[in-house]
Amino acid sequence: MKQTFSGWRCGLPFYGPTLLAGLALLVLFFNSALVWAGLAITLLGIGMTLFFRDFPREVRAEPNELVAPADGTIVAIEDLEESLHYEGPSRRISIFLSLFDVHVNRAPYSGQVRDIRYKEGLFKDARKPETTEVNESNAVWMDTDRGLITVRQISGAVARRIVCPVEVGATLAKGEKFGMIRFGSRTELYLPPGTEVRVKLKDKVRAGSSIIAAFAAESVQD
Repeated sequence: MKQTFSGWRCGLPFYGPTLLAGLALLVLFFNSALVWAGLAITLLGIGMTLFFRDFPREVRAEPNELVAPADGTIVAIEDLEESLHYEGPSRRISIFLSLFDVHVNRAPYSGQVRDIRYKEGLFKDARKPETTEVNESNAVWMDTDRGLITVRQISGAVARRIVCPVEVGATLAKGEKFGMIRFGSRTELYLPPGTEVRVKLKDKVRAGSSIIAAFAAESVQD
């Protein structure tokens, strides 16, 4: 599976200079009070490095199964009659990502990117249901052999930067990385109505590894 996006590279402008500054203070001022500042900055840099961690994930899913698009906790499972992020009725699964979760987003199913819709907004706590309507977001619409699915990246109270380098027309494989949200967020998955949900509220899921839903075998489109 090709993997073009890297959380490590995405975070390098943040943790790289911080680590260098902290280590420089530790070396240059080892015998002075500034060593404590160097230690604090170095620890901050280590924490930021861990936030951008991006280790390989093995995708083990049946052809009709969808994997989680993000690490985190399931906070909502809903059936919607209509939505700005899907055509017609849909089934929505929402995942909250804390500061301690891996923030790389992965495609839940193989398909082609039909559209990418960015919306400016607020930065409220992503655990709250109202954030789906008012927070900054980026929706990736994908055409698949089972119909339309949408993965929506939503900023949180701390997250202020949605990263999504894929373009319209790109083909994503199941479990392939396509972006991330820096420093706490919410990810929503919109599926065709009737799609079997394989998770429940408060479940912890891992992007690319956890099976989050499944299409019925007879739903394959010709």
